[in-house]
Amino acid sequence: MENGKYATSYEEIKAAAARIGSFINRTPVQTCSTIDKLAGRSVFFKCETFQKTGAFKFRGACNSVFSLSDEDAKRGVVTHSSGNHAAALALAAKLRGIPAHIVVPRTTPQCKVDAVIEYGGEVHFCEPTMEAREAACAELQARTGAVLVPPYNYGPVMAGQGTIAIEFLQQVPDLDVLVVPISGGGMISGMALAAKAINPGIKVVAAEPAGSNRSPDVALAKIAGWLVPCARTETIADGLQGRMGDLTWPVVRDLVDGVVVVDEAEIVGAMRLIMERMKLVVEPSGAVGLAAVLSPGWGASAATRGCQRVGVVLCGGNLDLQTRGFWDMWLPSAVQGDQKEN
Repeated sequence: MENGKYATSYEEIKAAAARIGSFINRTPVQTCSTIDKLAGRSVFFKCETFQKTGAFKFRGACNSVFSLSDEDAKRGVVTHSSGNHAAALALAAKLRGIPAHIVVPRTTPQCKVDAVIEYGGEVHFCEPTMEAREAACAELQARTGAVLVPPYNYGPVMAGQGTIAIEFLQQVPDLDVLVVPISGGGMISGMALAAKAINPGIKVVAAEPAGSNRSPDVALAKIAGWLVPCARTETIADGLQGRMGDLTWPVVRDLVDGVVVVDEAEIVGAMRLIMERMKLVVEPSGAVGLAAVLSPGWGASAATRGCQRVGVVLCGGNLDLQTRGFWDMWLPSAVQGDQKEN
């Protein structure tokens, strides 16, 4: 399993856990009896919503920054991101006292830009295309010598995210399956490497949004055995719109036991359930794992058969409350409820 076959290893994940242990939050595991009844099994939630910067991304960013040599670190780091990775890298760099150059599309919501600035990152705007983002990063690298830290397709990031599995299996050692939201695959690849090393019999299942355009690339790739070209997924779970890379895909191909695809209504339903019953703030991407457990696809998957103790990663809690889409999701039912009561 190790020996250079993958971009990271269990040994490197253990080293990451030691390296970042004093910087990250050891996030809690929570349960909910109502959800257990609905699911027909015991569900344990690893609450990365309580991680610094509000999402699991801080683990990978922190490991990437603190594994740099002093010579490399003094030149700073650079990435392109409009989401949780941007804030995570900015904070990690601030903790080490080095510059962080964050390229963001000019269409990025102001609240996300403000978060990067608050954490000490230097924001560089570009046009909202992948080509423009990559070109801006390349220019910054050439000008500053900063080290590129990609959001998921990068060994140190994968290792940092893998520390979630080490913690989770210390907190709940007898889990039958881990359910992990997936887009680029950095979190699930690191977690699968760690979990399978600790307990070879544990299952690892990816939870993937189909999106309105039905482009579940992970599910299609697992069926085909290769990375199938797909359109960008259009989904409310905007943190899960990435595509697997050449480093994450081999781990997903070999170690992820199955994929459960969920639709938009299932994601919103799971999000509402977590908020109403568990009193936890979770972004749509963070609710995809529970959506998978409660979906018809769960029972249809051979990978989940017989799994009664289920570990679900709530990967993030960064809701953009300024978007119309958020209020459209919640207010109609609230208004209807008020009308019924009156």
